[in-house]
Amino acid sequence: MLVKWLPPSISKYLKMSKTERKYELRLTLWRTPLLYIICTFFLVAITVYLDVGVGIAQYTYDGFQATFETTRSLISALIGGVLTLSAFTLNSLLVVLTTFSGQFSPRMLQNFVKDKQTQHILGIFNGSFVYVLIMFLAISSNPVKYYVAVPFATVGIAFFAAVTFIYFINHATTWMQVHNITDTMKRVTEEMLEGDFTKDLQRLRTEKPGELYREWKAKKQIVTSPISGYVQLILFKDLLQKAKEDDIIVEMEVRPGSYVLQGNQLFTYWGPGAPKVNEKDYLHLIRMGHKETEIQDLKFGLNKLAEIAIKAIGNDDPKTAANTIYQVADLLLTLENKATFSPYLVDEENQVRLILGVDDFEFHLYQGLGLIRHYAQKNYPIITNIIEALTRLAGAVDKRNHTVIWDFATNTIDHIYTEFIFDLDRKLLLRHLQELAVITGNEASYEYIERHLKEDTQ
Repeated sequence: MLVKWLPPSISKYLKMSKTERKYELRLTLWRTPLLYIICTFFLVAITVYLDVGVGIAQYTYDGFQATFETTRSLISALIGGVLTLSAFTLNSLLVVLTTFSGQFSPRMLQNFVKDKQTQHILGIFNGSFVYVLIMFLAISSNPVKYYVAVPFATVGIAFFAAVTFIYFINHATTWMQVHNITDTMKRVTEEMLEGDFTKDLQRLRTEKPGELYREWKAKKQIVTSPISGYVQLILFKDLLQKAKEDDIIVEMEVRPGSYVLQGNQLFTYWGPGAPKVNEKDYLHLIRMGHKETEIQDLKFGLNKLAEIAIKAIGNDDPKTAANTIYQVADLLLTLENKATFSPYLVDEENQVRLILGVDDFEFHLYQGLGLIRHYAQKNYPIITNIIEALTRLAGAVDKRNHTVIWDFATNTIDHIYTEFIFDLDRKLLLRHLQELAVITGNEASYEYIERHLKEDTQ
């Protein structure tokens, strides 16, 4: 009942699942500073109590004591100083965010905002300003002859804020370095793959579908989306448990990251318990919104890395593009090693309850390197970097993916047969392609490509 009276910006968090709430709170700039401000009130209370309530000035050396007027003047001066530091920090933050949006990708803003160091820095400045402001009011209303704890604590906090400002400048400039940006993007997706949510999902998967209630499938029911938007989160465990209770099998027609229109199919279901199913219970377990999230969307991290490489190609920055291509290959390797591409999820009795749409290795390969390949076009050094990354990837993944990688590589260079290419570019390209052919067992195909590339240059 209380939720209805809260502002929408706050009440929405109470309606989210634990996973959603944690993700959304990390994207806000007010959570961590709010915690610092709350702690500030406790620090003010303790400091004032020591000087006013306990009177520690009478137990300390005279050189550590400060009169009321001196303490008041000190805090008055520091109010402006801390506020100035906060303003510079905010200005620097806006510059960083603008740079990220223009030079790399608008989606980079989320990663910088939710960075723990960024949020703690803002929390320190907000907490410091609130501390000196509240302290000024506190000592004005509770004047004593001498203070010790108040001036020492105030000077210490101001000094800490000044050091934090230097740290923030270093943090922002370091974070903006391309190799750090791409590595951060990769680690965010890897953390999602290694998180408890994904691990729980992998434990529910099975390669053998078993009983699928095929005799009931002819009478399957179709459930459509009540709104338009992105599928942000599917509560798979709750959905599976609900399907078990109703004794049905649910087949998802969408997956996290999909955009659906109102009236599009979300899922179908069939089974002995289908007639008694309350479809609204299942719709509540599929969260939709106006933006993409990377809680469960594996391709989101690949797309962000691809955007950085594409912007680098457009800005004539081949080194950044090459570095990003290698990071994409590393992330593809992580996906291959830690993600199971099986569509069947089972309950405790090994009965299939959920059938998911699965994006295989080929799909993720395209999401990462396919977009970069499209924008590279006749940029042969970048094409060579892609082939080199594919070669490294082929040497690390399971052999069952070698055909996919080789086909992707040969398709990447198909247009070169009709285009001019410098001799050194061709030699480097063929060197990496030959290495890839040896790894994937396609030496005969390589000889055909080599022969045609050399013929076209004669």
